[in-house]
Amino acid sequence: MFFGVLLATVAGLTRLLWAVLAPGGWTVLKLLILACFLGVAPWLGVCVGNALPGFLIRLLSATPGRAVLPVLGDIEGGPITARTAVVVTVRNEDMADVLPALGRLFEWLTPYGDRFAAFVLSDTSEPALAAREEAAVAAFSPPVGYRRRSENTGFKAGNLMDFLDHHAANFELALVLDADSEMSAESVLRLVRAMQAGPRIGIIQHLTVGTPAAAAFPRLFQFGMRAGMRIWATGQAWWQGDAGPYWGHNAILRIAPFRAHARLAALPDGSTILSHDQVEAAQLRAAGWGVCVWAEEAGSLEKNPPALPEFLRRDARWLAGNMQYRHLLLLPGLAPMGRWQLVQAILLFAGAPLYTALLALAALNATCCGADVPRGALLALTLAWTAAIYAPKLLGYAEVLLSRDLRAQYGGGRNFAAGAAAEFGFTLLLDALSQPSKTLALARLAVGAPAGWLPQNRGERGVGWREATLMFWPHTLFGLAVFALLTQASAVAVLWALPFAGGLLVAIPFCVVTASPPVSAWLRRRGIAATPEELQAATRSNPSGSSR
Repeated sequence: MFFGVLLATVAGLTRLLWAVLAPGGWTVLKLLILACFLGVAPWLGVCVGNALPGFLIRLLSATPGRAVLPVLGDIEGGPITARTAVVVTVRNEDMADVLPALGRLFEWLTPYGDRFAAFVLSDTSEPALAAREEAAVAAFSPPVGYRRRSENTGFKAGNLMDFLDHHAANFELALVLDADSEMSAESVLRLVRAMQAGPRIGIIQHLTVGTPAAAAFPRLFQFGMRAGMRIWATGQAWWQGDAGPYWGHNAILRIAPFRAHARLAALPDGSTILSHDQVEAAQLRAAGWGVCVWAEEAGSLEKNPPALPEFLRRDARWLAGNMQYRHLLLLPGLAPMGRWQLVQAILLFAGAPLYTALLALAALNATCCGADVPRGALLALTLAWTAAIYAPKLLGYAEVLLSRDLRAQYGGGRNFAAGAAAEFGFTLLLDALSQPSKTLALARLAVGAPAGWLPQNRGERGVGWREATLMFWPHTLFGLAVFALLTQASAVAVLWALPFAGGLLVAIPFCVVTASPPVSAWLRRRGIAATPEELQAATRSNPSGSSR
């Protein structure tokens, strides 16, 4: 059914594009546009194929997370019998940001005694920072195990496997957290009970949403991301079952099979696999162990990048890791679904040059063949393309608006609609400049630029005009060139392109404004793009309900 929806989406969009391009005869430009489109169309089909069943399940099922989790038995109550190591992987992190979340979790896990134990797995490279890190852990309560490697061999995957090899003999399960992760005790206990009820499951990945953010960029980004990911994860979990994805954190794994089957070999050129999670999942599934998703968001949080530069750098890291999967597609022994997970991860980034080329080719075509384009067919294609690529997010917004309980969690339908409108405008601007950024990152990889995995900046910050200009002058010049061509075609062509390419023209101010403290404060004061967790925290701190 999934691939049927995917193919139907590709066929329908291709038919609409054909209707737009065919009048006036075929030219080299039009054939190139068609070829680029056929390269990106599969990803549009993936979006619709995951979104439609996800939306229907969330609309019709009283317990959508349970409906798509192939586990029998009680996962909401019952005894905890398995011993679980809660592990946090860190590298050059401020422990004042890491340990409090772990403390809050273990405050609620205290009644379960030795069923749970906490560990910090450090790959910190700077001796002074490592000394402060060790002192912070030693002074922290409850007691936390601490282990630091002297070398970052194998990156995070190597860090975790080293712990499982040498320090996890007394544990059956491991809950894997990143430095910016936070999980509630209720969500952790549910994962443990699900693993107890499903003895052939190797990993259960919890859906994860953004920690309440003050800065404008992460605030707007994660408001829409959680709507789309909730729908996406539900649909994906429905059709993939126990051959699902793994995202490397906020997930629980069964130690013995993971240690036996998820060990990573070097790539053919001898380099280390960067994006380890999907490969580990594929290898585990090939060995007969299930990989499942708990498609509910409550109780599982992570921080998102604080500003656009950090966001694009994270994208570039993920891109470098995912593109390595091309070397693994023919790896012996993988199941078909394991290979599909790798293909899907490649598609997430590989289409960026084609999107960028499509924009340039469409602008060139408008200058020479714009009069031949039937506007009705173009409108239909524009609406269908937008609906397809944003299907998970748009259906996630529809889910909230159709549910009284969900609307209430967001402070009412009007508040939610204001946040959705602001976020969608933000996303249109962001997507316009993210595709050229990914294209440049792919170009750097193609010419042999090193693909590293450097520590991340997680702290909120402003972005100055000089930094933004140095980073986004190529995007701006590209946008000016595109719109110069469109201006030669017609004013209608310019207006048509503005929602989807206008972000290129304002890339520099967009970067500055979305990191601006006054803009961030303005959004917070008005509650725009406030998440349920933010509103709950505000209610707890102001139970009378008076104005903040």
